[in-house]
Amino acid sequence: MTLTRREMVAGVAASSLISLTSAGLAQPAASPGEDRVFICNEDSNTLSIIDPRTNTVEGAVNLTSFDEDPRPPFRFVTGGVAPTHAAMIQKPLYHGAISIHGAAPSPDNTLIATTGRGSSNVYLIDTRTKKVLGSGPNPQGRDDTNGEVLSSGILVGREPHEPTFTRNGRELWVTLRGEGRIAIVDIAAAREGRSDAIRAFVPTLPGPAQVWFSADGATAFVVSQKGSAVDVFAVDPDGQGLSRPRKLTTLDIKTQDAFGFTPFLKTSPDGAEAWLSHKLADAVSALDTREPFRTVDTVSLGRNARPNHVEFVENARGEAVYASLARVDDDGPGGVASSQIAIVDRSAPAGQRKVVGSFPSHGREAHGLWVDPEQTRLYVAHEQDELPNTPNAGQTVCSAFDVSDPFNPRFMAQIALGELTLPSGKLRNKKSINLVYVRPGARSQTG
Repeated sequence: MTLTRREMVAGVAASSLISLTSAGLAQPAASPGEDRVFICNEDSNTLSIIDPRTNTVEGAVNLTSFDEDPRPPFRFVTGGVAPTHAAMIQKPLYHGAISIHGAAPSPDNTLIATTGRGSSNVYLIDTRTKKVLGSGPNPQGRDDTNGEVLSSGILVGREPHEPTFTRNGRELWVTLRGEGRIAIVDIAAAREGRSDAIRAFVPTLPGPAQVWFSADGATAFVVSQKGSAVDVFAVDPDGQGLSRPRKLTTLDIKTQDAFGFTPFLKTSPDGAEAWLSHKLADAVSALDTREPFRTVDTVSLGRNARPNHVEFVENARGEAVYASLARVDDDGPGGVASSQIAIVDRSAPAGQRKVVGSFPSHGREAHGLWVDPEQTRLYVAHEQDELPNTPNAGQTVCSAFDVSDPFNPRFMAQIALGELTLPSGKLRNKKSINLVYVRPGARSQTG
């Protein structure tokens, strides 16, 4: 019997979930009622939580250490005055996150890993309880303080950009953009709070931006923001599922990205390709995930498009690749400035893909993209606040779309992220970067 590519990928997914179960990571059955969207807010160091059933914000994960100590100047508001966030994170005893940026779900969607670019660490968050692993009771706790002391997370090194779980969920690979190497974290050890949670550091390209794994978990692809190249590693897991990385090759992508600034990549749902965003080259490209890992497509997005993330939407009505464009156009819906999301028809033959349309993101400087498990709903994060004299003026927003028809998305909602209420005041959720859609217990895009 000959298996189709989709059947083979389905088999890989099933074996990945079996691996998680055998590792003692099995969770209660997945329920759509537990679906949530988590959004990394870089300037406020919070993760907004959206309930996709209502498209409303239900709360936020607080990754600051404001108000753990009731005395000034440790409080967010001192003497009735709210200082700038930049001033607060420079306080000598502040130990919270700085510049929350990247995020990824575990293969079973029960954990999120998120990086603090400025604090050089990674936090693990339980997607059901919304709690930060390792945080503990506040010994100075009282009615007007935070009840917990924030964990320091896992200190991994300078400028951690994006984290990615291995397909079996045993490890987290974190690209250290400021060090030219990857930190590999043992998830079981991290859950236990052990000091040896970092298994290894793997040298790679200067300025590594992100790792993504092939569908079978055997190969890792690493892109760079400091060079026109892609590193390819064999993962080579041992009997315990822990990696033994071995570099296979370095790919020259000067033709696709002469500027050497590729911040993001993701493997297609069928596992056949890895799609890369080339921000300064205003293009995306696709690599064949099989040796010799050749580039099979390069798609121009237009002058000053400045792509951030890519996402795949594949359902009964078509196969598309979306690219979020950082460029902000003044002539958005209703005359309100908006970014665009480019649509590439992935069903076209390799080498012939092109942009077949676009739609307004309903926000300024679109960044993170993620779809639900049914591939019918898309969420978009934005870096810039909305302009004065608009419905959500001064707010960072997330937009939701019905993508049941991938080539004709229908706008559903612009969701203002609002504020996090702290004991001493309100902290506005600001500058969204990455986002993930999770259904705890279900297979994620990293599975």
